[in-house]
Amino acid sequence: MNSKKLIATRESFGNALADLEDDRIVVLDADLSSSTKTDIFEKKYPERFIENGIAEADMIGTAAGLASCDKIPFVASFAAFATGRCYDQIRASIAYPKLNVKICGTHSGITVGEDGATHQMLEDLSLMRTLPNMTVISPSDDVSTRKIISEVARHSGPTYVRLSRMKTPIIYAENEEFEIGKGKQIGNGKDATIFATGDVVCEAIKAQEFLKTKGINVRVVDMYSIKPIDKELVLKCAEETNNLISIEDHSIIGGLGSAIAEILCDEYPKKLVRMGINDTFGKSGTPEQLLSHFKIDANAIIEKVKEMM
Repeated sequence: MNSKKLIATRESFGNALADLEDDRIVVLDADLSSSTKTDIFEKKYPERFIENGIAEADMIGTAAGLASCDKIPFVASFAAFATGRCYDQIRASIAYPKLNVKICGTHSGITVGEDGATHQMLEDLSLMRTLPNMTVISPSDDVSTRKIISEVARHSGPTYVRLSRMKTPIIYAENEEFEIGKGKQIGNGKDATIFATGDVVCEAIKAQEFLKTKGINVRVVDMYSIKPIDKELVLKCAEETNNLISIEDHSIIGGLGSAIAEILCDEYPKKLVRMGINDTFGKSGTPEQLLSHFKIDANAIIEKVKEMM
């Protein structure tokens, strides 16, 4: 992990959009293009960029219309608006008719920071994961985001991509490939598996590196594909490691931990400790303060692994 070079996945998303070479791609934004980084695409392809203004629900309807005409719309806004404000439109106009619309929610989780509880979307994975026909993706770094956006553009069907405001380290080499429906295992430790997604994957790796110095060997699994999820990898880790933990910058209800627990309940009953936001709203503070406060940083993971051991 390259901790010296930090980049937010929202910025990686903007760069990836501008690199897509398909004239069918249209990008829509709701008066937040400088924050969602879709302005990078706008500068390169102004004729394929639509500024909808502060009218997110209308933007979803416009995207549905474009998709019905064989365009590939990428819709961007803060996660709180892209999924919460537009849930009805997404459900009825995109998921139900199975239209090829890509919904990209930036500024997700508590790492939005000082914007506070109203903007810290902690329920979006749950909302999107329960929708029939919806694919749900949550990349962890610059490389995975750029590669996954390219995959999402080729993938047919409704897709939600969760992105972060906080800058995070680069985890992967440029030659890594990312397939929808798969996860990435980092290390082969047998003492515990830490399933992580999004901006806290780097926290799990920090914990992994520290625990190794104490003789505790854990593996980290980057579950960038929440739905479909890599069931085979979950079961493999459940069989090969003594302890299982999931961690997410999201409510523990309905997100990554719930998805993994469902697999274990059905096919390999085993205890899973879920780390995340415990059925509460966020607070205002720096990302670092909030990760510590809600106990989803590297230190909290280290303590949890030690406790389980």
